[in-house]
Formats: sequence, C-alpha cells, structure tokens
Amino acid sequence: MTRIALDPFVRDLDGESAALRAAGPLAEVELPGGVHVYAVTHHKEARALLTDSRVVKDINVWNAWQRGEIPADWPLIGLVNPGRSMLTVDGPDHRRLRTLVAQALTVKRVEKLRAGIEALTNASLERLAALPAGEPVDLKAEFAYPLPMNVISELMGVDAADHPRLKELFEKFFSTQTPPEEVPQMMADLGTLFTKIVEEKKANPGDDLTSALIAASEDGDHLTDEEILNTLQLIIAAGHETTISLIVNVVEALAIHPEQRKKVLSGEIPWEGVIEETLRWNTPTSHVLIRFATEDIEVGDKVLPKGEGLVVSFGALGRDEEQYGPTAGDFDATRTPNRHIAFGHGPHVCPGAALSRLEAGIALPALYERFPELDLAVPAAELRNKPIVTQNDLHDLPVKLGCPFGHDA
Repeated sequence: MTRIALDPFVRDLDGESAALRAAGPLAEVELPGGVHVYAVTHHKEARALLTDSRVVKDINVWNAWQRGEIPADWPLIGLVNPGRSMLTVDGPDHRRLRTLVAQALTVKRVEKLRAGIEALTNASLERLAALPAGEPVDLKAEFAYPLPMNVISELMGVDAADHPRLKELFEKFFSTQTPPEEVPQMMADLGTLFTKIVEEKKANPGDDLTSALIAASEDGDHLTDEEILNTLQLIIAAGHETTISLIVNVVEALAIHPEQRKKVLSGEIPWEGVIEETLRWNTPTSHVLIRFATEDIEVGDKVLPKGEGLVVSFGALGRDEEQYGPTAGDFDATRTPNRHIAFGHGPHVCPGAALSRLEAGIALPALYERFPELDLAVPAAELRNKPIVTQNDLHDLPVKLGCPFGHDA
C-alpha cells in the first residue's frame, strides 16, 4: 500500500482528497512530522468505522504512543491528546460526559441565541456597509470570523476582551507550522486562559454554558475540573472554527457557480440546500485526528491493524462517487438526498452541528440580501489555504461587496 503524505501547507486539498479516494477506502498516510497512520476515505466504510466499538479514542491503544514515538512538541499533539473530555473517551464514560454536556447545551439555550445571532449579523453588516466603497474586503476577517466567535463566546460566557488571545492561541493550536519549541508553552497558555474563564464563572455564574457545566459538576454525577476545562476548550475551538469555514466556503461556492447563486438569490433554491451541499462538497473539516484500533479490522479488501491510528478524511469521503454518484465532484445545491456526514456520525457526532447550521442559516441570507452583488475580488484559483491539516480554512477571502441593497450607486 503506497503511503500518501498529507501536505502541511495544504496547497491542493482537492487533489489530495482525490488521491486518497483513489487509494481505496483505507489509505496509509503520513501526517506532518513523519507520523504514520491510516485514513478512511470512502463514505460507506467511514460510517461503519465511526460506529465500530473496536475503534476507540484512548490514545494508550496507539502503538506509536506506547513506543514513545510521538514527541510532546509534535505540532498536532493538542489535537491528538487534548485531555479528558467527551472527545477522548468512549463507552459509558463518553455517554456520561456527553449527557451532561447535552443537559447544558439544550435546544432551548441554542434557540435563545437566535435573536443574538441576528443582532450580531446586522451589526457586522453595518460595519461592512461603512467600509470604503469599491475597495476589496477580507470577508473572513470582517464577517466570517467575528460572528461565530462572538456567538460561541456568548454561549460559553467568554469575555470579548479574551478574543484576541483566543484567536492567537487557536491559530497556533491548529497550525502545522507552529515551531515545535513553542508547542508546550502554547498548550500551557491555553490551559491558563481557560482556567481563568472557569474560575471567573465559579465566582460569578451566569446564564451561559460554562456556568451550566460547573453547576452540573456540583450535582451527583459530575464533571471534574479537568473535564470542564477540556470541554470548554473543545466547544469553543470546534464551535467557531467550523462555522467560519462553512460561511467562507459557501461564499466561495456561490461565487464560482453564478448560475446557482442567481437561483438562490431569487428563492428558487433554498439556503438550506446551499449550506448542506457546501458541507458535503467543500466540508469545513478536512481530516479528524485520531481514533485507534483495538484489534485488526477489515476495511474493504484491506486491514486496519490493531494498535494503529485512524484519521477520518471528510474532505475525501464527501465526494465519494460510490455514495453520491458520478456527479459527486460537482457542486449542486439542489442535490437530493444529500446524506453527508460532514459533522461526523455515531456517538462522537458533533454536538454543535445545530448551532453551526443556525448561524449559517441566519448570516448568509442576510449577507446576500444586503450585498446581492457580492463576488470574489480575485480568481478562485488564487485563494490560499491556511496550513491546517484538520480544517479546510482559507488565509483570507477578498471580495467585492458591490452596492448595498437599497442604496444608490
């Protein structure tokens, strides 16, 4: 089996994903830093493995970890060994942690965010409208980033004054280009920041998810301080990064498919179809690290060996022709059915999926209603990916806003 090296600079994600699919449902891959694992690249096999109890999150099962081959300063260590939370445990422990989080992250609490998301969206649109007319705008920095960060911070009770530091640390956390000597300090700084947030909420609880998690830890079956800290970090990291990429990817997809954009703006194609097709066709999460096999597992005509690591390559399996047919590589916002698994599948499915869809479903229609002439300011081929193996993320998204609706040219 030929080993495919995942490009740490993510210069051609589509080409890389195609190569992974062509290698079969199970491919040998090399992560940045020379770490060897396997990747599941086809939809059917991914669904099966994500519900297979023989594939676990316990890093101690990993042969390479047991042999001491994974250094503490590996740039991706925080994604592989982020501490105890519902992301890193299975079975009864996972059900316990996820149940407690679900009790705090209720549908009612998420729905209460709707008015706040609408207000934050409108405020962002006003700021965009006030920018100098005719000049390119980085839509990621000015719109796609601040909205999810403000929403997740409101949900978790994080002070806006902490946003710049969170942004700085998370960029290092996800990047394959963080110098190894900076990794231990970066992880320590994240721990210090989240400890501060939790301590503030212990002293002054509010109507937010962090306070709810702390309250849950005081009643019977509880979350430990470590679990609260790691859960807070997990929800904030996943809760804003995914939505940023989703918003950016929708704008890019509509820009390079103007015939579908026209139908969306006329109401012929619903926004839900655009969002779901973008999640499939240009998924926010390219690869999820790592699960581990507790025994040999057959995957198609290959075997995932006991003790080896498994990456789920969502970017590859989202365009799997065996699942989506010969048009799998095409963007089609009318695609029905569209049973993608961009938010995962099985017990570890993303708990923030509903919130991400809610944010995108509010922000994107409002953006295009205000700026119906919105288009890329550079050719799509010139857009640059950030060096993040796990996130399908752009450095920036330069756009031309055009005239705001209802304003004279």
